[in-house]
Amino acid sequence: MNISEIIRTKRDCKELTTEQIEYFIKEYAYGNIPDYQVSSLLMAIYLNGMSEREILDLTITMSKSGEILDLSDIPGIKVDKHSTGGIGDKVTMVVMPLVASFGVPVIKMSGRGLGYTQGTADKLEAIPNFKVNLEMDEMIRNVKRIGIALMTQSENIALADKKLYALRDVTQTVESIPLIASSIMSKKIASGADKILLEVTCGSGAFMEDEFRARTLAETMVKIGNMAGKETIGVITNMNQPLGRFCGNALETMEAINILKGQGDYDVVEVCCVLGAYMLKMAGVGGSIVENMKVVQEKIDSGEGLAKFEELVQRQWGDTRVIKEPERLVTAKYKIPVVAEESGFVEKIEAKNIGQAVVNLGGGRMKKEDVIDYAVGIEVLKKIGDKVETGDTLMYIYANSEEKGKEQVEFLRKSYELTYEPVKKLKAILDVVEGV
Repeated sequence: MNISEIIRTKRDCKELTTEQIEYFIKEYAYGNIPDYQVSSLLMAIYLNGMSEREILDLTITMSKSGEILDLSDIPGIKVDKHSTGGIGDKVTMVVMPLVASFGVPVIKMSGRGLGYTQGTADKLEAIPNFKVNLEMDEMIRNVKRIGIALMTQSENIALADKKLYALRDVTQTVESIPLIASSIMSKKIASGADKILLEVTCGSGAFMEDEFRARTLAETMVKIGNMAGKETIGVITNMNQPLGRFCGNALETMEAINILKGQGDYDVVEVCCVLGAYMLKMAGVGGSIVENMKVVQEKIDSGEGLAKFEELVQRQWGDTRVIKEPERLVTAKYKIPVVAEESGFVEKIEAKNIGQAVVNLGGGRMKKEDVIDYAVGIEVLKKIGDKVETGDTLMYIYANSEEKGKEQVEFLRKSYELTYEPVKKLKAILDVVEGV
């Protein structure tokens, strides 16, 4: 068996055998296949796709290319949550404490931000002294003690995927649904959870801008999870505008705290309640999704979700005073308005531009080694369907450099499209994929 034969097979639109996939992944992980040959195979996959069986084989093989976490010491059903990312997506910081407050064990390994989206690990590190780099034994102790741990992903999980992802990034093969699905699911399977909830974001601020492709990705990942013996459900959420009001690390952490205090905007609260309801159902807790949404909301109203978040912060060495005194989070020096120059109704927001503006201000990374500014970000005041008068403030820019802040004003103003006709508010939840 050799890599040239494997490339030829996929180039000619034929299925790779399980043995061919295992050979390709193992030999590439060991450094025995050069990047230029793997680049050719990735392009063949990008152009010709893969069958369900091929995607499953690729996923399982990649999941076995590194450490597979054993969470059997933690009692109860462990439900993992994954988001494909978006603008203002602070859902993990809200949903996980809420679910943990029901006694469901919660372990979340989150990535750091790269490109125009910010990562949950970075948002948590905006809390003074918060430790996201936990060892496995420390993580397990925390979950046994308080029912929750949020940490960075182990560097030893799905090692082959890390090499493939870096290569996909420079060969323009990132958008391949088989490659995206196997990349995400290999890490989820190796992470040791019993069940998997997927939040697949869709729209101008998401990786999948087209709803058909978002649904296809969700269906593919749900099939992979179920075929691998882990119940998997996908919830497709709307990312045609930022979720909630704030974008940026410290700002989103502040907003997550406020949501748990019962002060969140409707769209982000709805997404949190729906995702929490499905996680509870998968863990065997509660009743129907509608009933579970109500009891999740009750955990917000009672303050139990906030109390669990405070326990999490304390257990991971963070400054718990930020719960009552959010001003302890780092704040930017300048607050610059973006003012509307015409009136109308907001018809469209180029959400990706808002994420890019945060990066331009210093709040994100273009390379992994970049140092980020936790304080900077954007506050969105006008969203799709809102009425706007000339002179209204569309958003505020939070910047530590006045020059950098002012440079974003026109860029962000042009991210809005107005119309004279009233516009419907967007649905936050687009679809749910399960049992496929």
